[in-house]
Amino acid sequence: MTLSEFKSSLNEPNPPEGLSTQLEALWYDGKGDWKSAHNLADGPSDKLSARVHAYLHRKEGDIWNADYWYRRSGETRPEISLEDEWEMLVERILKIR
Repeated sequence: MTLSEFKSSLNEPNPPEGLSTQLEALWYDGKGDWKSAHNLADGPSDKLSARVHAYLHRKEGDIWNADYWYRRSGETRPEISLEDEWEMLVERILKIR
């Protein structure tokens, strides 16, 4: 799946089958459903999930909490737009599928 295909799937009522938890969280966020996205990102304890969790708290505006999750992911808060961060995360995760 490409970024373009992933974005096109946002027009569907349900996420594509076989998405990782992190991609599914980003899919819900792309649909404007932050709560569902956060619920998915809040469970797993791996670094990639922590990175998605960080992005979601940054989007929420809770920078202190976002920075905590960026540290848990082993990364720092990027100096890019939320839209660019979302796309970067989707592309990163699609590459490791």
